[in-house]
Amino acid sequence: MITDIQGSRLRRASAVAVTTGAMLAGAVLSAMPAQAATAPSVAAKGGYVMNNANGTSLYTKAADTRRSTGSTTKIMTAKVVLSQPNLNLDAKVTIQKAYSDYIVANDWASNAKLIVGDKVTVRQLLYGLMLPSGCDAAYALADKFGTGSTRAARVKSFIGKMNTAAKNLGLKNTHFDSFDGIGKGSNYSTPRDLTKIASSAMKNSMFRTVVKTKKYTAKTITKSGSVRTMAPWENTNKGLLNGYSGTIGVKTGSGPEAKFCLVFAATRNGKTVIGTVLASTSVAQRETDAKKMMNYGFAKLG
Repeated sequence: MITDIQGSRLRRASAVAVTTGAMLAGAVLSAMPAQAATAPSVAAKGGYVMNNANGTSLYTKAADTRRSTGSTTKIMTAKVVLSQPNLNLDAKVTIQKAYSDYIVANDWASNAKLIVGDKVTVRQLLYGLMLPSGCDAAYALADKFGTGSTRAARVKSFIGKMNTAAKNLGLKNTHFDSFDGIGKGSNYSTPRDLTKIASSAMKNSMFRTVVKTKKYTAKTITKSGSVRTMAPWENTNKGLLNGYSGTIGVKTGSGPEAKFCLVFAATRNGKTVIGTVLASTSVAQRETDAKKMMNYGFAKLG
């Protein structure tokens, strides 16, 4: 009998010890941080990702180093146009020979293949600017929304508005000397600054609509008054729009100095990450870099 009582006491004590040990182990485990996502290795010389909801940095690589931005400059071009007071998206702009001459004169100028003499709406020009990355569309918008008595004065005025917009966002490492990214040696930004420009632009519903559109067909008015159906404009960012779930934008860029750039944004489970790749090594690699960075950003957000 005494033996049975002692055995029972021993079993209870053992059970208490096991339970206490399990509780202690659980407490230790719960106190340990979750396995941190490993920061990706990317080919781009510069990169940045942030939480679009509050601007918190999620990934940085030379995020504040100034670099040429290529056609990602056009994000600011669109932002300036869309911030004009009393903007009429259906206002018509007549395509000038100067715009097509500009394309011919610049080997790296991508274009929307606008036809001289056609009347094109501001809305259509925004699609021509952001989807095929039309430098002719950028020129038309700068000419339309700059102020001055000459085309040169209007373009200078418009670029001034771009720099003012950057200053108003508090950006210290951004300067524009062109409306399309074909700079004259003083067109630069950083991954962090470009991401902030894009985040600001994405607050505009028209901008959001344009940059997530994969294909757009414009119907313009010719000199004779007839309707011209343009060849469809395809988004140069279709690699991400088609190949990364949740992608909502934003803009590609490239050039001899800029190399391969990409400003990107995606939403998953109600959370949006937005970021920039500058000076990657190829079209495919900039997309790979962006995907790695977004995966890492989403992992950090949980």
